[in-house]
Amino acid sequence: MKLPVVALVGRPNVGKSTIFNKLVGEKISIIEDTPGVTRDRIYSEASYKDYKYSVIDTGGIDASSEQFNDVIKVQASIAIDEADVVLFIVDGKEGLTTNDFIVRDMLRSSGKNVVVVINKIDNKKTQDNIYDFYELGFDTYVQVSGEHGIGFFELQDEIVKFFPKKDYNQEDKRLKFSLIGRPNVGKSSLINALLNEERVIVSDVAGTTRDAIDTVMRYNEEEFVVIDTAGMRKKGKIYENIEKYSLLRSMKAIDRSDICLLVINAEEGIIEHDKHIAGYVLEKGKGLIIVVNKWDKIDEPNIKEYIKKVRSEFQFLSYVPIVFVSALTKKRIHTIMPEVLKVSENIKREINTSVLNDVINDAYLLNIPPSYKGKRLKIYFTNQSGTKPPKFTFHVNNKGLVHFSYERYLENKLRENFELEGTPIILQFKNRSE
Repeated sequence: MKLPVVALVGRPNVGKSTIFNKLVGEKISIIEDTPGVTRDRIYSEASYKDYKYSVIDTGGIDASSEQFNDVIKVQASIAIDEADVVLFIVDGKEGLTTNDFIVRDMLRSSGKNVVVVINKIDNKKTQDNIYDFYELGFDTYVQVSGEHGIGFFELQDEIVKFFPKKDYNQEDKRLKFSLIGRPNVGKSSLINALLNEERVIVSDVAGTTRDAIDTVMRYNEEEFVVIDTAGMRKKGKIYENIEKYSLLRSMKAIDRSDICLLVINAEEGIIEHDKHIAGYVLEKGKGLIIVVNKWDKIDEPNIKEYIKKVRSEFQFLSYVPIVFVSALTKKRIHTIMPEVLKVSENIKREINTSVLNDVINDAYLLNIPPSYKGKRLKIYFTNQSGTKPPKFTFHVNNKGLVHFSYERYLENKLRENFELEGTPIILQFKNRSE
């Protein structure tokens, strides 16, 4: 089920980031490590009662600043477009400003559900100011203090009122895979080629104006949902030209997918943005396939050499299959779906406990961990504790003795002995006394 999206917008210094941190429980969003994205938008998840939702924090909108240009407008517009609910953050101490009215006009034209959040309500004096904000003309107002954590139960009660009622009976059991990657790597063409290759479109399920279109396709008598993260159709080229904003769409698609196909342009090779997207796939525990598109544009194609190049750039993804295709000529398109099927099996693979322990015991005896301060790691028992992705729990004498290099060794042994291509695996260590 797709998570609802809540966007925080407002002028600078009204406390958006503080409110964001309160909602997501002080979690640090993965894209904080991405230069350039940090100051523009942070994306993370929050939960309240039985609900989970995505939260987007945006940069401040300031008409007086020279920085108030198309880029800032786009950044806020994308967040609003993506949102089911917009939190319009205003400053209860300072009152209304020109910038607040600029934000109001943007929100009115969006037609979205808006909650006006009056922040910095810390004393009687600021509480007297709240009636001024009714001039903004929205229906829902909540007073909070981000700094003191006041009013957040009331705020989240208002947020979830706008969420659709959950119906778990309607949960879609079909495998979902998405095509993710930078703009202009050929994601849409690849989907069209894939569907034409199989000649199997069952139906087009149109999303809302802000969502990607999901296509249902049939392959080997089985239905799949293909999630296309290609351009924002609504706003035109300005969105496509700002590459970093494509990250948000990719992240949303990754969250909804079982398997992600990271599309790379063979001519351009791999850039940092590709690594950020791949890192988020890994963080979310999704299956992954690297698809090198525009292979027809390479003068002297050498798959072995290109695989070496990809492996050296994505050293943390040695387990991921790589396919080479041309969406334009449809060459090798037929190689994609067999990989999807294989990874689909691997993300839900379950391994017999006795066989698993045989493999781990052999691996341990083959490479006994070094002792540290007179103590040596012992592995008593291993069991599989989850799927999607496969998760393994090692019961040990002291998990503090597990060196990251030994953990990597155990992961490699699992991959050598079991079919786990295309899926991340999680290794968890528990003290026997726990």
